[in-house]
Amino acid sequence: MKHLIKKGFSPVNSLNNPDNGHKWSLWQKLRLGLTPAEYFQQLLRNPFNWVLCVIFAIGLPIIVYRYVMGLGSVMHASYDYPWGLFLGFGLFCMVPLSASGFLLGTTVELFGHKKFKPILNLALLNGLLGYFFAVVYLLVDLGCPWRLYYPMFVSWGTAAVLFLVGWHVATYLSVQIMEVSEAFFAWIGWPAAKKYIHGATIGLTVAGIILSTLHQGALGTLLTYAPGKVHPLWYSSEFMWIFYLCSSIFAGLCMVIAVSTIVEKTMAWRCSREFLDNLGAITIGLAKGASMALVTYFVIKLIGLTHDNQWSYLATGWGKWYMLEISLGVILPIILFSIAIRKNSVGLVRFTAFITIAGLMMNRLNTALITFNWNLYQEIPHPLETIISVTIFALFIVVYRFILYRLPILYTWQSVPALEMATVPVLEPAETVPVQPEPHFATVMPSIEN
Repeated sequence: MKHLIKKGFSPVNSLNNPDNGHKWSLWQKLRLGLTPAEYFQQLLRNPFNWVLCVIFAIGLPIIVYRYVMGLGSVMHASYDYPWGLFLGFGLFCMVPLSASGFLLGTTVELFGHKKFKPILNLALLNGLLGYFFAVVYLLVDLGCPWRLYYPMFVSWGTAAVLFLVGWHVATYLSVQIMEVSEAFFAWIGWPAAKKYIHGATIGLTVAGIILSTLHQGALGTLLTYAPGKVHPLWYSSEFMWIFYLCSSIFAGLCMVIAVSTIVEKTMAWRCSREFLDNLGAITIGLAKGASMALVTYFVIKLIGLTHDNQWSYLATGWGKWYMLEISLGVILPIILFSIAIRKNSVGLVRFTAFITIAGLMMNRLNTALITFNWNLYQEIPHPLETIISVTIFALFIVVYRFILYRLPILYTWQSVPALEMATVPVLEPAETVPVQPEPHFATVMPSIEN
């Protein structure tokens, strides 16, 4: 695509074609304004697409095999280890990394920090897709996707934390769909629907805060179903919910930093100048929020460790693993973020964000999989389970990229072509136009003669 941009090609970014004034058709929008031959040529030229094709060629048949032969054919699930990569990675890791939606929505829409506005849509999309594919991982693990509505309308387990989590995910996912739909309605050409969604922005933002914060905490509460199974260094019945809630804050902010970095490097042609010009300052601002959340999380972890009096475990092998997680995933990012903010180093912030994400994933896999049944044996994921997990994540990347290419997430959608906008005169309101006194004829004559 970059070489086409250099030749003067402009991807679809408005309701009408600036060349002829006609509206773009749906198929033209999907092809970004390219001809079928040009679009197919772009697909073949990108080497990453070939990698994705190999992953799907191997993984999609295995997913079908899982539904035909059952869950036991692709993972080592048992009463000792009911959770594997599908939940350990797909649910416990994807959900906190998707907290960017309610965080940036709150920052921009409620607190009024408009400097983060250029990255708001990207944060909302990240939250939507992260939660959606967490549900996909969950459906692969549970099976019977046609019974997805049972916890909602048929079998109400009001005393179960999982019932609470299910309702939170379903309702918050609905809220996120409505938030992102504003960009979709602009792209598809439905201004009335876009105006309706835009009018409900504050209500949707408040609903997102309530649902997401409750869900992030409830996800940690799930581990209280298995007291004594998770290693004491990672488990605290009183603090699990706040561990998960607080860690989701810096995880969501760092995920936005990571995604925006990838976007800037791989699809700058799709980003508006407003997005690119403000991205550096926005990244530093996100780093400040992430560093404060990391410090808070570290203090709460120490309080939980002291409250449960588990200091003696630090002298064991599991204690060394715990200190490695805290050192690499919490303390090191705090130091690096502090240096980056002080020196205003965007590059160091981005590097630290990727480290923080890795530390968060390490923590979630530790609590849900690695230290689970720590006093029995350690479960090794089934090879087919790993392949399916990679395949679903590759599908997540494809959908993410497909939407970013088309919907006005990284750029501003123009309802009127730029050429037409240039011919429209801009009139000042009558009350703002100062009344000028009529000049004296003698003062005008010299200027006319000159």
